Amino acid sequence: MELDDAYANGAYIAGSDDYPDRWKSEAEAFARSLAAEGRAHLDLSYGEGARHRFDLFLPEGQALGLVVFIHGGYWLAFDRGYWSHLAAGPLEHGWAVAMPSYDLCPDVHISDITAQMSRAVDAAAAMVEGPIAVTGHSAGGHLSARMLAPGMLPPEVAERLSQVVPISPLSDLAPLMQTTMNEKLRLTPEESAAESPVLQPMPDVPVTVWVGGDERPAFLDQAQWLADAWGCPRVVAPGRHHFDVIEALADPESDLVAVLTGEA
Repeated sequence: MELDDAYANGAYIAGSDDYPDRWKSEAEAFARSLAAEGRAHLDLSYGEGARHRFDLFLPEGQALGLVVFIHGGYWLAFDRGYWSHLAAGPLEHGWAVAMPSYDLCPDVHISDITAQMSRAVDAAAAMVEGPIAVTGHSAGGHLSARMLAPGMLPPEVAERLSQVVPISPLSDLAPLMQTTMNEKLRLTPEESAAESPVLQPMPDVPVTVWVGGDERPAFLDQAQWLADAWGCPRVVAPGRHHFDVIEALADPESDLVAVLTGEA
């Protein structure tokens, strides 16, 4: 299809095939370590489906708030078990971190996944007091931005939102209808418009859009479109591509973690 290459990431990243195994290994080791300390509540339910589960990682002492990280994979791949290690940064700042899985296309539509993430945020919020920061990567960046749509979250949860940080988000879904991925995404013009954050009202919650400087032009554009639509900052991380831009979440000293936890 016309835009397949524009939205291809792995073909332009050296050693891209090695990343999923590395993510999975680091995530499993991290989760085991926190579970041994009694700081990991794994495989919690937010719904009836087999993939309607989330993991909750706790800091030492009382949590200052909750970070929710929503994974990417073009709504087609992965689950929460690849990303546990990315909780390290917020945890060191005293924030709990929830990581949900969700159903994948083509079994469901993107709009169904959005609704699932609303339920996941609600379920995690019931377990941790204080402010809530939502972030996500790529398709997860889209889903994190969708949490700001009017009425998406229960009012008592929405009012606790302190920061939303979409990382390399897909903010306008219309171009994806011109890729072969849409054979599985099954986007229609109507769903594309309904699910595109750029068409949502400007939120009253602080938002920072984050993207890697070495990402594909399409992702730099998608990040800029959201920043323009919402009048919020776009941070371009120098030297970072689509697969390693999220590594800053594991670094307690990173600017990304500082923004997410409101310490920037």
